[in-house]
Amino acid sequence: MDSINKQQEENNYKDLEGEEILEKINEANEKSKSCFFCTSIRTGEKFATRPMSVQKIDEKGNLWFLSSIDSHKNQQIALDPTVQLLFKGSDYSDFLTLYGNASISTDKDIIKELWNPILKTWFTDGIEDKRISVIKVTPIDGYYWDTKHGETVAFAKQMVGAMLGKTLDDSIEGRLKL
Repeated sequence: MDSINKQQEENNYKDLEGEEILEKINEANEKSKSCFFCTSIRTGEKFATRPMSVQKIDEKGNLWFLSSIDSHKNQQIALDPTVQLLFKGSDYSDFLTLYGNASISTDKDIIKELWNPILKTWFTDGIEDKRISVIKVTPIDGYYWDTKHGETVAFAKQMVGAMLGKTLDDSIEGRLKL
């Protein structure tokens, strides 16, 4: 039996390198507005997942978060700094998974740079809250799934493919070559 990939006439696989990686990470973050932040992924225990908002993506592709110094997440990172971030831009496209190494800091200058007043919901003493820490995630591996021409074209190709009994998939996927 042929796989779906062998039935397609067009190339649906493309690894990303260099600037394309940073563009893909920024695009996923902009569309998602948050990600699932997974810890304890190599400990042999059940991994832990929680939603988190990326505060910044720097020019090297590092992702920056603010977290409570006494959170389970920070404790888990201290035991296993390998994390996974999962982004979902829509129900049909813009999926990204990143594996990375996390580090924790209490650098006040970085906290001030990343601060947003809405964060007072979690850090009730504001920007001077002594519980604030910074998590920096440096990506080491990643994979994406997307559409080549946007959701409207992808949907149209699915409908035509269904009518013709032919795979007309507009998807594209590949590794982020970090």
